[in-house]
Amino acid sequence: MFADTSLPPIVVIATKNPGKIKAVEEAFKQLCPGKDLTFLPCAAPSGVSDQPMTSEETLQGAVNRVKNAKEMIPEAAYWVGIEGGLEPEGDLLTSFGWGVILSASGVIGKAKSATFYLPKEIADLVKEGKELGVASDIVFTQTNCKHSNGAVGLLTQDNLTRPNLIVPSLLLAAIPFLNTNFTF
Repeated sequence: MFADTSLPPIVVIATKNPGKIKAVEEAFKQLCPGKDLTFLPCAAPSGVSDQPMTSEETLQGAVNRVKNAKEMIPEAAYWVGIEGGLEPEGDLLTSFGWGVILSASGVIGKAKSATFYLPKEIADLVKEGKELGVASDIVFTQTNCKHSNGAVGLLTQDNLTRPNLIVPSLLLAAIPFLNTNFTF
């Protein structure tokens, strides 16, 4: 992914959320084994609601984070944005995230994470206006899960944590950078 050696080996992460930072670092270590990378987190705004409620809004949030991060820190090889979101499916709510990677050359990769259903106890709190992380904290009597294992970690008893859910979407978002002979 770092074929252009004139670029600094810098990956800007469009968040200060420790769970998302960990996911980006893990994904890029898999994508660039042995490469000495510098990761620069920054608080890039999403420009969408605090709790996106559609896949489209969630993707737009991740794209906005990438664009805003590039404006904040323009000297890098890659910018990465992650946005978690929800979407109604009948009477239920699903949870997922979008990962977006932008290269200095303007190539963009996007991928959605795995999706899971929220229990009614959490979904009802979200429908009342609470963010997923806050609702999960209330139901599980936790504090600030969105910056660690996330709702998915609480629901799976940490068999799958938020960073582990995000990493595959970033690996999939890297497909255009790993297959430069194709058009995306």
